[in-house]
Amino acid sequence: MKTYTGETCFFPHSGKRGVILLHAYTGNSNDVRMLARHLNWAGYTVCAPLFTGHGGDPRKILQTGNPDEWWDDTRMAIFRLKDYGLTQIAIFGLSLGGLFATKALEEDPSLAGGGVFASPITSWGATNVPEYFPRLAAKYYRQHGLAPDLIQERLNWLDARLPQQLGAIQQLTKELDQRLGQIKRPFFIAQGGADEMIDPRSGATLRDKLQAQGTPVDYHYYPTATHLLTVNSAHRQLFDDVEHFLNNLFEVQNDK
Repeated sequence: MKTYTGETCFFPHSGKRGVILLHAYTGNSNDVRMLARHLNWAGYTVCAPLFTGHGGDPRKILQTGNPDEWWDDTRMAIFRLKDYGLTQIAIFGLSLGGLFATKALEEDPSLAGGGVFASPITSWGATNVPEYFPRLAAKYYRQHGLAPDLIQERLNWLDARLPQQLGAIQQLTKELDQRLGQIKRPFFIAQGGADEMIDPRSGATLRDKLQAQGTPVDYHYYPTATHLLTVNSAHRQLFDDVEHFLNNLFEVQNDK
């Protein structure tokens, strides 16, 4: 069985407006591909990088991926849009991708704004990734016809190494939370009420923290939506909400 493993997406458009979309920890660029197409049709150049280690055997995420590599991937996506001649760039991320979108908005003043979709900026420790990741890996190996003994061997390998990487991600999240005061540009937050991976209250907590420091926040709550907002029952409304946010964001930028 052939499975889609994702690849870095780049959808060009005329004009100076660009968007970067970052995918989730257990996924690949396919997480955000439909949104990328939607925004491209709406008039934006879109880049959705594939994080290092993603897009194949789940072991690669732990073998070659880490927060430093994923931050480099994010920075390279920003550089790519700037090299393409874009002067107005926004950045968004789903789940893990939201961590790096937030980091970019904290550290790169050239970005116009952006935000997160179901991203545990304030509550990574409450994530269900430790339980979910092995199940996803087992499904991947079954789809590729591996023998049960070999599947168990690989799952044991993952179980032994996953805590260290999740610990590194949690440390990054704590650092991001402590530096939220650096974000003053418009920030978009989307959260599903039936999120099975993180605390559904995470989005509102982040909203409250940002608003308390004067950051403009565009908050959207989808009561029945699960974690992967870019592909689940909320995705059409999310796409419209993101497009509306971007249109307002860049109108403001153009007025300056």
